[in-house]
Amino acid sequence: MQNIQFSNLNRKNTIEKLRSQKFDLVVIGGGITGGGIALDAASRGLKVALVEKNDFASGTSSKSTKLIHGGLRYLKQFDFWLVKEVGSERAIVHKLAPHLVLPEKMLLPLIENGSYGKWLTSIGLKVYDILAQVTGDDKRRMLEKKEALKLEPLLPKKILNGAGYYAEYRTDDARLTLENIKTSLQYSALPINYIAVTDFKYTANKISGVKVKDSISGQEFSINSKHVISAAGPWVDELRGVNNSKKGKRLHLTKGVHLVFPYEKLPVKQSVYFDIPDGRMMFAIPRGKITYVGTTDTNFAEDKDHVKTDLADAMYLISAVNNMFPSIELSLDDIVSSWAGLRPLIHEEGKSASELSRKDEIFTSDTGLISIAGGKLTGYRKMAERVVDKVVKLLEEEEDIELKDCFTEKIPLCGNEFKKFKHVKKYITAIAERIKPDGFETYHAWFLVTNYGKQTETILDIYAQLKDEDKKVRLAKAELKFGIDYEMVQNPMDFFIRRTGRLYFDIESIRYLLEPILAEFKAVFKLNDAEVAVYRETLEQEMEEHSNFSLDRG
Repeated sequence: MQNIQFSNLNRKNTIEKLRSQKFDLVVIGGGITGGGIALDAASRGLKVALVEKNDFASGTSSKSTKLIHGGLRYLKQFDFWLVKEVGSERAIVHKLAPHLVLPEKMLLPLIENGSYGKWLTSIGLKVYDILAQVTGDDKRRMLEKKEALKLEPLLPKKILNGAGYYAEYRTDDARLTLENIKTSLQYSALPINYIAVTDFKYTANKISGVKVKDSISGQEFSINSKHVISAAGPWVDELRGVNNSKKGKRLHLTKGVHLVFPYEKLPVKQSVYFDIPDGRMMFAIPRGKITYVGTTDTNFAEDKDHVKTDLADAMYLISAVNNMFPSIELSLDDIVSSWAGLRPLIHEEGKSASELSRKDEIFTSDTGLISIAGGKLTGYRKMAERVVDKVVKLLEEEEDIELKDCFTEKIPLCGNEFKKFKHVKKYITAIAERIKPDGFETYHAWFLVTNYGKQTETILDIYAQLKDEDKKVRLAKAELKFGIDYEMVQNPMDFFIRRTGRLYFDIESIRYLLEPILAEFKAVFKLNDAEVAVYRETLEQEMEEHSNFSLDRG
């Protein structure tokens, strides 16, 4: 699969194309739903533009629990349809990007007086397997206490009765979003970041495009389109307001928070899904150098552009972890990073935040604005299919043409040239051998392959051409060059947070790489010292906000 140029270095060109062409579809929102829609629609032959007001995946789609999972807790709510759909989607999404959607065995401890008893768990997981059509080694197993402790010695011996053991998948949600958007380029989609929709265009009282503003240059222009889909996540209702169609059902936003600890501080051997004394459930997931835990589920009505982890959130999660793993004794000082994001759920009267369904809904206004909201990361492909089906039906009726059915389950995402997961593991080993002479560890090979897949080759080719003495700086610069040329990186936050996940999973590396990466931005984007200083300050603030939970923080 050839890398397609996707760069803000030719931003003027991209904007000129957006201004001068007429599209079948404009997608608003560059999260996983918008990215999935762009790929689905473009692969069926539609002429597609996608606009995102910030960076791709900068909202909910970089702040989830980062699991492609079947939603076990929805069984408790008898939401069988949802479990069936997202359960069967797991294996499909894994097949589309096996380097990025990694198998992850999950342990569900059975605790005295916990919310899941042995019988219910056994039946529940069996139903889960049947609905999701799970086969082979991935089928659930029920474990006795001794077996469970062998798999995870940190579990509380005194109150442990056994465990359920079943299969899920782990991903990097921001990278999954990005690879969907990049794959849409193969079908001539035209995505762009840092373009905000300010209003809609109408012809004879029907939507005929969007008015937008370029956040970088301040330039305003219009994009003409036959149809518009809003996949703006938490901002869907705002855009319905601009369209004067905010009627009937509305969004209900809840906040989910995750904390990151060094692996040595929380050395779980594998992912655990466990009870919290207040009846909720949470995850502890090991990943590279760290273990992360989450999540909370609290109502949110504040600034959607600035969602942060409060001290109360952090204390709640730490107390839950310490309760499940009594030998650990985590404190606020142990937190190395965190993230907080919003779930755009569909409001239902009388239901609490954790009871609301994760089903998606499609709203169509009288003027033709189609909005989609709700849903789960795992179900993004089916959500895209449903909403694109609507647009396809309209286009077929309007223009008497026949368009393709959805076939995104057969389109491998960028970076995927692997038949099976075992080939990914082989490739990690091969890359580790190649970079070992330069002083790199297996971790660096794992990091490259699970972020970029076979695109690692391009990064290593760039690396071979660079001259820096410091090998780690050289490799990061190679990643950055790849990000600027092929992943529309515009600023250091795009690079450190969403393209590489370093802010969450390896915050120390940012402290080490900050100045060389800023110097690179200065050279490539021809920045002055004042602009570089703003980036430095922004990154330092981000690191502080995500990692400092001392009681005296501002």
